[in-house]
Amino acid sequence: MSSAVASGSRTPLFPDIYSPHKHRKTPKFIPKEIIELNSVCPDGEKSPVLTEYDIAQFRKPLRQNICIGLLCAGFHRSFAQLFALLQRWDAADEHAHKLEMLQHILTRAETAERAGQYGEVYDNYLRLARFFTEPEDGWLKHHFFQLALHSARKFKMDSGKKEAEANLHMGEVYLEKGQLELAQEHYEEFYHMTLGRAWQDTSGRTQHLRSCEELGKVYTLLAERLLQPSNQDYALAIKLLTKAYEMAKEAGDLERKGDAAYRLGLAYQHIGDHATAKQFLSVYMEISTELKDMDNLGRAYGAIAKSLENEGKQTEAIQYLEKFAEISISNKRDRNLENAYRCLGSILNSKRQYDESRVYFERAYEIACNMASVPGLQKAQVYVGTARALSILQVYNKHIETCGRQSIQKIIKWKERRENSFSETIEQDVKK
Repeated sequence: MSSAVASGSRTPLFPDIYSPHKHRKTPKFIPKEIIELNSVCPDGEKSPVLTEYDIAQFRKPLRQNICIGLLCAGFHRSFAQLFALLQRWDAADEHAHKLEMLQHILTRAETAERAGQYGEVYDNYLRLARFFTEPEDGWLKHHFFQLALHSARKFKMDSGKKEAEANLHMGEVYLEKGQLELAQEHYEEFYHMTLGRAWQDTSGRTQHLRSCEELGKVYTLLAERLLQPSNQDYALAIKLLTKAYEMAKEAGDLERKGDAAYRLGLAYQHIGDHATAKQFLSVYMEISTELKDMDNLGRAYGAIAKSLENEGKQTEAIQYLEKFAEISISNKRDRNLENAYRCLGSILNSKRQYDESRVYFERAYEIACNMASVPGLQKAQVYVGTARALSILQVYNKHIETCGRQSIQKIIKWKERRENSFSETIEQDVKK
């Protein structure tokens, strides 16, 4: 092995400006294309002799040729930008069309910037950001959206419309990356810049309406993160959910408003403020009724029933749960119906109406069997078993309290057989 190879020496990217002929070498192999270009033309005249730069177009990597081309054309800023990107982009030569697009748009942006045309600079960077749509190019999209924002801030001829749009794009990028706090900052800037403006997007929707929707979405995601078991910050979560609710109201979006009201109701339920919870859940119920969304209406009934139960208003809670069950039956929502029956059984069980609660628990068990859900089936089995045991125990205790000979004989007979009809037999005897 030669000493040059062993030492890891390599030919520099650019020739030495002090000794221009130092690294010049006669190529050992000239591609066929170059030989043809230097051959005699059809009219008998010899074509111009190719330079070393022309030969490099065939022998050097595309990235190197593009960089040299930018420098030779005087686009030093474009070269610096591209060179910085290539430090992170190992597979750039495998995507010739992307490199060529970068060369083309970067030079246009630099030309516009020299002329002070920052609106055109923004448009060029925005075009590049939208060009990189593949998942592996996400970092390039982020980079050019950021450059678009910087150029939009220098453009003062449209009352800030381009800057507002650039903040929207940055919010989308950060939201896609899961960086919710940064997305919130840009969406809030977008919201304030569009306030009172009649700007519209390509679909004819106002930009301010869009800002309300996007900001409400971010507030909801931030609140959901705070409600995770590892965080459990309900006070801050409720503040964020309230902001999401206000954004939905401002946007006039009934569906989003209803969803925000439902989330707020559940959050207030968790901290024990059932009066406030019912206010928001009632809004959710009214919106679901207006939109004729029976699934959401059933969820509203179930949630309100839970607050009523916690307030000790069990009779009213049962009424809401029965409505929940009716809607679930009409919509063929077995999972909701199972939940309604289980809640009804629990309330009746707390009222010591064990036979009635057992009926509902058994219905929930039958539905769980049909859905073939192992966790749901196991839970239903526990409820049914508990309800049956309490039902038998209640009548058993009543029979013990009678202290009659006949009652004792019935108890002994039941202990010998352990039949499920024990509760019915003793209850009939006690009533006699």
